[in-house]
Amino acid sequence: MATSDPTAGAFASFTAVAHRGDPYVHRENTLPSVRSALRAGAGAVEIDVRLTRDGVPVLLHDATLGRLWGVDRPLAAFSADELREVTGGGVPTLREALAEAAAAGTGRLFVDLPDPSAAAAAVAEVHASGATERVYYCGGPAAMLNVRRADPDAEIALTWTTLAPPRAALLAGVRPHWLNYRFGLVTPELVARDHANGLRVSAWTADTRRTMRRLLRAGVDSITTNRIGTLRALLPAPARA
Repeated sequence: MATSDPTAGAFASFTAVAHRGDPYVHRENTLPSVRSALRAGAGAVEIDVRLTRDGVPVLLHDATLGRLWGVDRPLAAFSADELREVTGGGVPTLREALAEAAAAGTGRLFVDLPDPSAAAAAVAEVHASGATERVYYCGGPAAMLNVRRADPDAEIALTWTTLAPPRAALLAGVRPHWLNYRFGLVTPELVARDHANGLRVSAWTADTRRTMRRLLRAGVDSITTNRIGTLRALLPAPARA
């Protein structure tokens, strides 16, 4: 426990986010990876959601199965049943991931939408599973506008990739709770600006202790990492509960 860290005591509402589960222990975006991250104490697990050919939301970051599953074809070429067959059931549906998180009883799912067209189906699945209180969403402007249309009450982290603030019209349309930045963009001044505007700040994807400590000193409200155990070990007790 990092009780000597100067940031100790400042993170009662801090969220440690496991990136695609626990990918150095289990393959990313799988149920074992989600389960491992929650057991490691993640406050949230970021998962990527795309649609099969028949419109089923499943966990996959890439548009194809090549990198993770050795099948060099687009996800959109497979029905949900065909996907289950070709991956041996390795690619879970969003419904299965929601059930896994509910069974764990701790942590939330942070649904990243790399394909904006998956937003409505993902939101519908979250609602059908009774998981609205356990899910929040992240992605670029198009995806988050689609989420906001599908759910006026959704908690949204708008992924933002420049130092210039989002336009007022975009903020009015998305109504984000968070701005979600690549870690290299984050400074204390940026965090202070966003906090002054009523926005929380999250940073991705930080995997070294040095970067994690810098972000914590900057005052971020959340860090997304592939090394959830490393991040948890840096946090003071209130944020590790």
